[in-house]
Amino acid sequence: MGKPRSPKGRAREANLRLSEEYPDVACALDHRDPFELLVATILSAQCTDKRVNMVTPVLFERFPTAEELAEAPPQEVEEIIHSTGFYQNKARNIVAMAQRLVEVHDGEVPTAMDDLTRLPGVGRKTANVVRSVAFELPGLPVDTHVSRLSQRMGMTKETDPVKIELDLNPMVPAQERGDFSLRLILHGREICHARKPICSKCVCQDFCLSAFEFEPVAKV
Repeated sequence: MGKPRSPKGRAREANLRLSEEYPDVACALDHRDPFELLVATILSAQCTDKRVNMVTPVLFERFPTAEELAEAPPQEVEEIIHSTGFYQNKARNIVAMAQRLVEVHDGEVPTAMDDLTRLPGVGRKTANVVRSVAFELPGLPVDTHVSRLSQRMGMTKETDPVKIELDLNPMVPAQERGDFSLRLILHGREICHARKPICSKCVCQDFCLSAFEFEPVAKV
């Protein structure tokens, strides 16, 4: 089979190979429903999923619904989520988000992109996580891993996450976009590291435009 020569061809081939390399993928944020996933995703900004998973059980035990979180004392929320970083902004956002859910959506998490991104603290990345994971709707979250890998492999030349998403969306079947994002993230964590990618172990090395560019030069 010839090497894919177009961004769409590289995206299609990456999707195929990463599906074989990582057949079972799942969101790393623990959650039981769309509301918990939405809160956890907001808290995951500039924080590890592992840390968020340590905090959310306490948060949801105290405030299990949008109605209860909407009435939560900000200081109490800040104390619970303190270790996730930027805790004051995050506390303000998740309480305000819960208030809007109650006021506009009867306490239920909406599915439409426009409705989600109107919630405080929710951008397209968070909205796409909720859409693809909680509702199994088309959604391609673009984080630092997705951004880095899609640029390195030559799927896009964009650097803005929204523009990257809009570039990638038509290249991947709608129902596979969420899993494609999860696989790029997993591959970025395990193989295609930011500083020292392990190109020799990458299943996409033969068509990646950046393959082996980061290998150290042998000393003579």
